[in-house]
Amino acid sequence: MEAFKQHTGLVGPVDRVNVDTDAIIPKQFLKRIERSGFGQFLFYEWRFDLNGHTIPEFSLNQPRYQGASVLISRANFGCGSSREHAPWAIQDYGFKVVIAPSFADIFYNNCFKNGILPIKLSEEQVEELFQRTAAKEGYKLTVDLENKRITDDQGLSIDFDLDEHRRQFLLLGLDDIGLTLQHEDKITAYEVGHQARLAYK
Repeated sequence: MEAFKQHTGLVGPVDRVNVDTDAIIPKQFLKRIERSGFGQFLFYEWRFDLNGHTIPEFSLNQPRYQGASVLISRANFGCGSSREHAPWAIQDYGFKVVIAPSFADIFYNNCFKNGILPIKLSEEQVEELFQRTAAKEGYKLTVDLENKRITDDQGLSIDFDLDEHRRQFLLLGLDDIGLTLQHEDKITAYEVGHQARLAYK
């Protein structure tokens, strides 16, 4: 998994509360067995009509938000079923950071396992980001994970909280398997000893 230290990216807004995982990646696209390729189906039923034509009114379809890598949304983002395909789709689309007032617990945990940084801010802070995004085309944010700070080029500076264990996961580019493999020498030593004990019996 790629280490995350700092990222500067275009902001893409999805101004809705209770964005559930079925909206993030509809169930009909869950048949793929790879982790890649889900980005094209992100928010599919909001991005496309029944004939597969683009819905221009949906924010992420607008030219000004093409290439966005910082997603902002409203409260309870990622609610619904626990499908890990949701962060896969978000990441494959190109988002590296998701900012919202609150997240569903399972989705929040799955983000860290897939190299996505979910940031919780207050309702007021998120509203300010929406206003700034709407006011300036090409609006970008810099997310500094080492210092736990969000800034823009207009003087904005917002500190955010994050569990230190999860922060280190992203800074080091580790998932659960990678974390375990940091202790590979101890695991190997235990296995060798265990085999020796079995042979002795």
